[in-house]
Amino acid sequence: MGFRDSLEQEYGTQDLYEALGLSKDCKESEIKRAYHKLSLKVHPDRVDPGEIEEATRKFQVLSKVYSVLSDPEKRTVYDETGVIPDDDHVLSDVNWTDVWKLLFKEVTIDDVKNFEKKYKGSDEEKEDLRSAYMDYEGNMDKILETVLCAEVEDLPRFHGLIACWIAEGSVPSFPAFTSETDATRQKRKRKREAEAKEAEKMKEELGLGDDKDSLKSLIKARQKDRESACNSFFDQLEKKYGKKTKSTAQNGKGGSKKKGKKK
Repeated sequence: MGFRDSLEQEYGTQDLYEALGLSKDCKESEIKRAYHKLSLKVHPDRVDPGEIEEATRKFQVLSKVYSVLSDPEKRTVYDETGVIPDDDHVLSDVNWTDVWKLLFKEVTIDDVKNFEKKYKGSDEEKEDLRSAYMDYEGNMDKILETVLCAEVEDLPRFHGLIACWIAEGSVPSFPAFTSETDATRQKRKRKREAEAKEAEKMKEELGLGDDKDSLKSLIKARQKDRESACNSFFDQLEKKYGKKTKSTAQNGKGGSKKKGKKK
């Protein structure tokens, strides 16, 4: 699978800017900001153990997008030709284990916590909430999945903000929002409680308490799960593309050279 296919599989588009939720004329600072926000969203330490492998794939693809758009020369090539530099080698020639470890140094657990503190209640969160409300036409389940750091406990605050926007006429009144039933709310609440119980069960299985040492143990356990998932993913890549890499090396300069695909 080429990079464009991986991009479409993970982010539903083959356009680098669309993957970051940006337009082609965006500024360099906007690219960095969008990458930071999305990388926090797919950080393995913020997902359940069963989702670590998927989060790893998303992060790797996201990092490739950023590596192109954050480089002036590569971005110019992409903007003018639609070609993604090094597209043919992104999966076969790159040591993703080293790249992944290097990039994740940029996003720590403290970064996530600090971002969450600054983000909640900010104008940025309100704008993201407004966009999610419009995109999903008032579907609160989708809104919870989309807005960064959103929890069920944030719903009353979200409801209040959206109700104000509707009253002032800045957003339309969608039936999914105004006609949400108690049954739907209770179902959401039960789901949240089930997730909390599952987290508590995992905590007990790992023998963790609420002190700092326990937190360190939990982080180490999550890291082991993440490394296991990564190794599995890298093994799959090696099986699929390793043969191709060896063949390319044997052909040397005499071998055929692939051209990057255009959009």
